[in-house]
Amino acid sequence: MNVVDSSCWIEFFTAGTNGPVFKPVIEQRDQLLVPVISIYEVYKILSRKLPVGAVLSCLDVMRLGRVLDLTDKRAVAAADIASKHQLAMADAVIYSMALEFDGTLWTQDVDYKGLPSVNYFDKPLA
Repeated sequence: MNVVDSSCWIEFFTAGTNGPVFKPVIEQRDQLLVPVISIYEVYKILSRKLPVGAVLSCLDVMRLGRVLDLTDKRAVAAADIASKHQLAMADAVIYSMALEFDGTLWTQDVDYKGLPSVNYFDKPLA
């Protein structure tokens, strides 16, 4: 199973330099987990850059994966992950959901660099 971090979704949707790296992972819909907080983050960022119709189309692509809601059990697991790895709330939620499914987190976020089950890629310079 794979979880694609918000930074990678944005890179993919905006045709960024690393977009092609994440394309094959995103296209494996049967292996794709999408934390609901990633939908929030992608919408928040893309709505500043793209027309609302384009942003909603991007979210529809994300919904082709298995969308994971934040339940009370997942919130507690994320809090434990946050404490253990000094992660912010959203980062801990995303990472803990990847771990819940023995998945791999694909990211450009340096806060995850070096953590188990993470495929980290340097973010291209703007």
